[in-house]
Amino acid sequence: MNGAPASPPVPVVVVGAGGMGRSWMHVVLDSDCARLVGVADVLPGAAERALAEAVEDPRRRGGIVVGTEGTDVALASGAEAIIDVTIPEAHHAVTAAALGAGLAVLGEKPCAATLAEAVSLAGHAEASGRLFMVSQSRRYNPHLHEARRLADELGGAGIVSTRFSKAPRFGGFRDAMRHPLIVDMAIHAFDAARVLLEGTPSTVRAISHNPSWSWYAGDAAATVHITYSTGAVHVFTGSWCSPGQETSWNGDWFLSCDGGTVSWDGETPPRAVSADGTAVDGAPPQADARWELAGSLADFCHALRGGPVPDGEVRRNVWTQAIVEAAVRSADEDRTVTLAEVLDEALARARELPGPESVQEALSRWEDGADGLRAG
Repeated sequence: MNGAPASPPVPVVVVGAGGMGRSWMHVVLDSDCARLVGVADVLPGAAERALAEAVEDPRRRGGIVVGTEGTDVALASGAEAIIDVTIPEAHHAVTAAALGAGLAVLGEKPCAATLAEAVSLAGHAEASGRLFMVSQSRRYNPHLHEARRLADELGGAGIVSTRFSKAPRFGGFRDAMRHPLIVDMAIHAFDAARVLLEGTPSTVRAISHNPSWSWYAGDAAATVHITYSTGAVHVFTGSWCSPGQETSWNGDWFLSCDGGTVSWDGETPPRAVSADGTAVDGAPPQADARWELAGSLADFCHALRGGPVPDGEVRRNVWTQAIVEAAVRSADEDRTVTLAEVLDEALARARELPGPESVQEALSRWEDGADGLRAG
């Protein structure tokens, strides 16, 4: 240790006091890099109730501001950033307002309700000069990064296969979605594969269907084939209505490399087998490893205190949402869809959304839908 003082924790406001918002509140309260200074929720009284549940001692609640509008609460509390845990349909308005007020934003996935709104928010971040990071929390799984390390030692993954089988009976909005598996669950696998593979996604071919026994209204099963600019491929095959021998929530993974293979069950350390049959067990996580939400928060705060741009920075994250958009379109139209196609359309629509002139100027400088994302 060099004796240098630790960076002060980042004062943050959690916007959205539902179940996930309460989870984020607990993560912030347990963190050494962030400090909860406010809670906001559009429903009157919801922020107060969530705070009372999370912080039982009234004396500790005394300095935490509550209200119904996130930016107002942030400015009143002296926050540097907000954590946007609102419903996806509110992400664009909440995040744009916060960035415009000079606040950094850590947002729950997806970046926004539509790809056009996600591209628009990349423009808002560029125009404001403030960090907007999207929390794809499953990136913060040490086993995933150990799988990448093992694959690199074998020459790098060229084919990544994911098998996902679960049978959750959520009820609620997922049961009514057109593509519940692709939109709400496979997004995690698409993003994790981007950790394992070099390059950017370029084309998507998806086939989806709904088994006869499914309790979902939309397609609860799908196979998605994603090609990358490097020639690498990710194949996801999954179902949300497959009871019996289920996979982990992260799925089962198989990485094919020039020098061997890597397998990972989604829960325990991965394992590599070289071309000559030598098996190597992946290293277990370090004792101080930060997982999922805690990892997202730590990366976000570290970036605000002078650290590197995090993996979830909006321009980097939009690629994952573009995969989802392309997969849905491919399944609906029975054809291969390019990322360039969906990103170009999203940029055109983003330019039509209302917003400050500075945002429109930022988006006008993009040569095409992917141009502004390449800087990220």
